[in-house]
Amino acid sequence: MTAIVVAGASGFVGQHLVERLTRAGRVVRCGSRDAGAARAREPGRSWVTLDVDRPDTLPAALQGADALVYLVHQMRGSHGPDLVARERASAEAVRLACVAAGIRRIVYLGGPAPAGAPSEHLAARLVTGEALRAGGVSCIELRAAMIIGVGSESWTMTRDLALRLPVMLLPKWLATRSQPVGIDDVVDALVAAIDDPLTGSGAFDLPGPEVLTAREVLERIAAQRGIRPMMVPVPVLTPSLSAHWLRFVTRADYGVARQLVDGLGSDLVSVGPGYWARMPGRAPTPFAEVVRRAFAAEAGTVPDRDLRWEAWVQRWARRAGTPSGS
Repeated sequence: MTAIVVAGASGFVGQHLVERLTRAGRVVRCGSRDAGAARAREPGRSWVTLDVDRPDTLPAALQGADALVYLVHQMRGSHGPDLVARERASAEAVRLACVAAGIRRIVYLGGPAPAGAPSEHLAARLVTGEALRAGGVSCIELRAAMIIGVGSESWTMTRDLALRLPVMLLPKWLATRSQPVGIDDVVDALVAAIDDPLTGSGAFDLPGPEVLTAREVLERIAAQRGIRPMMVPVPVLTPSLSAHWLRFVTRADYGVARQLVDGLGSDLVSVGPGYWARMPGRAPTPFAEVVRRAFAAEAGTVPDRDLRWEAWVQRWARRAGTPSGS
């Protein structure tokens, strides 16, 4: 049985995908920039050095493999005018290496195209998909907005904001809409895309089942903990300014959180069912259920001091009976 190479196997989505593929009896080759360190952390997996910024690492990592799942995004501390160019160059090098290695299929998890101008990091994700789909090997690009699950920076940021602010500033950008999707749904779609009979290449949205504003996402997460935060309109608070106070509220990596907030300048809404149309009988999980699963899975992972703060917010909100303002 030929191997499936997962680039970015140590990341949030990669961990879930590798576990699912391994349970299914697939041969998985886990790619990491530092395979030695990854092997020391998780010796039970097959690790290979795969650095998309070092083309010389690609031939050995891909040799004899059937498919590559590309989950690499330069989110932490990566910014500047050359980010898009670097991401494109890395993707082009990977595509050429896949052609040379005889890879049958590339599956790429990217981000959705916004209604307006994309942020720097959304633009980088979109050009990465374009480069991987440029020819020589079949590539399926799946475009997901916020992915909900323990370990996701998006989830960490939003759940912390929802549970730790009894009074929440309400900037205009919280009216932007998206379709959050659960990690289990994303993994199912990635697995399906590996063996999808599609000829050639294509890009498909991977939307959650509900269109929600950023404000509704926060409110509905808070509601599962019995909180109704008071929201105060602040029309001049831009995404960039908002990002500065995230470091005081959330455990999410500040650099990643800032990039996520910067991406909320426009709606991220799919037209039609996206990739789910290629998965008959499989519909994305309702938002309330994926939030419930995330809360259940995070048991024991939140520091005690943070749990105490969140409990205080809940008690305060219940005593105050704070309505959800507008």
